[in-house]
Amino acid sequence: MTFDDEIAEGLAVPTDGWDFSWFAGRATEERPGWGYVRLCGERLGRVDAVLDVDTGGGEVFAEALGLAAHVPGVVRATEAWVPNHELASTALAPFDGVVTLVDDGAASLPFDDGAFGLVVSRHPVSFPYAEAARLLAPGGTLLVQEVGAGSNRALYEFLMGPQEDQDARYLDRLRTRVADAGLDLVRLDDALTRVEFFDLAAVVHFLRKVLWTVPGFSVDKYKDRLRALYDHIAERGSFVCHSRRTLVEARRP
Repeated sequence: MTFDDEIAEGLAVPTDGWDFSWFAGRATEERPGWGYVRLCGERLGRVDAVLDVDTGGGEVFAEALGLAAHVPGVVRATEAWVPNHELASTALAPFDGVVTLVDDGAASLPFDDGAFGLVVSRHPVSFPYAEAARLLAPGGTLLVQEVGAGSNRALYEFLMGPQEDQDARYLDRLRTRVADAGLDLVRLDDALTRVEFFDLAAVVHFLRKVLWTVPGFSVDKYKDRLRALYDHIAERGSFVCHSRRTLVEARRP
């Protein structure tokens, strides 16, 4: 396809939810070895109440609930984007899940102290560790998979130019946030995983869907660099970068 055709296709695909099946044959991403969904499913079977923060379209949370030995009696989730709220409500309905619409980046959530035995989140924009500690019952577990600092650096620097290196003390800062929230760190794992884009349409759709990769992304703003990226893929067959994923497990004393 031509440059304009690929741009048009990347702009036409809806960005609702966290279903990435459209990328099949267009992009690949390795997964961290720890298996977030499996870990979440194991812990779900041990609690009576669970909260998923920033659930997106609810697809990942629903998958984990489907793996649980038993479904908690109280299944709650939060989401800030209205189209995702509707998708998540549908995805979690089989588990009697209730999705609460909250403000984007909300530091406080509308639930009682100690209401949950498990609080989980996969790829939150900014996870509120102190608020999660408030919501956890004593002995409760927190399980979060973060998008790590510098994730897909090669892609965003190709478009934006060199950016400040935030990687060096990222894990130390994360440990501090957990400790400052009054939580005991149980596990901290970090992984770089290969991401490969095979056409420009996939890149454009990805940047529209994963908004924090290139903040304020638009085709008009980055058209020259997108054309350079189109040429790069045409010459080399793909564009390769690496995502960073960080697993945090903690417990409220």
